[in-house]
Amino acid sequence: MTTLAIDFGNTRVKFGLFEGGELETSCSVLAGDAQKLFAELQERVNLHKVVFCATGNSKDFVTFLKKRGLSYEVVDAGTPVPYTNLYKTPETLGLDRKVLMVTAFKEFSGVNTLVIDAGTCVTYDFKNKEDAYLGGAIAPGLQMRFKAMHHFTAKLPNLEASGDPVELIGADTYSAMQSGVINGLIAEIDGLIDRYKLEYDELKIILTGGDGLFLSDRLKNGIFADSNFLLKGLNYLVEFKRT
Repeated sequence: MTTLAIDFGNTRVKFGLFEGGELETSCSVLAGDAQKLFAELQERVNLHKVVFCATGNSKDFVTFLKKRGLSYEVVDAGTPVPYTNLYKTPETLGLDRKVLMVTAFKEFSGVNTLVIDAGTCVTYDFKNKEDAYLGGAIAPGLQMRFKAMHHFTAKLPNLEASGDPVELIGADTYSAMQSGVINGLIAEIDGLIDRYKLEYDELKIILTGGDGLFLSDRLKNGIFADSNFLLKGLNYLVEFKRT
């Protein structure tokens, strides 16, 4: 059985093809190219199931899916999950955060687990060893920080994260902004991880999201990077509903 999992984010859309419960391949495109890629996939792959999670504006894409004549399942606030959800306002919980905890439950049941999703925003989500989701935190992502400095000032340029080594002390405006955003976010993530470790023993830490790989080499050791963590959760939800 071939399942297509779709993670429709604020900036990018990620597709994952699962065969027999195993991820065969994945790819990511800008949101504006999602319809074209889906049409190409449908032409060359016999899709049995489509499961879809959206945090970005997916209205046009949903309309497109309806016209393709293929049944699909949309994850929403009412979708059942295999873990205990102790979030005080589950109806407002981001669907991406909800699905990430599904993967955390499936792969690390009985283990304190912190999932850090570095995308448009950086989200921190935690489940304890009793497999109860407690909540977490939401912060601006890398590119949002650069854009905010440009938008709310008169002279700071609109930059993107550099793949080059970032110095602690920026000697010009460009390097100072790179240092402030990148080193600042790394210090934030490392600091929050340290606080979780003080309260929870044997903590498993997962880093995912569009900027996950960029940040993984710059963070402390002991973090497992998995760019497909959310896609795996979407596929598992399909399996979970069959049981």
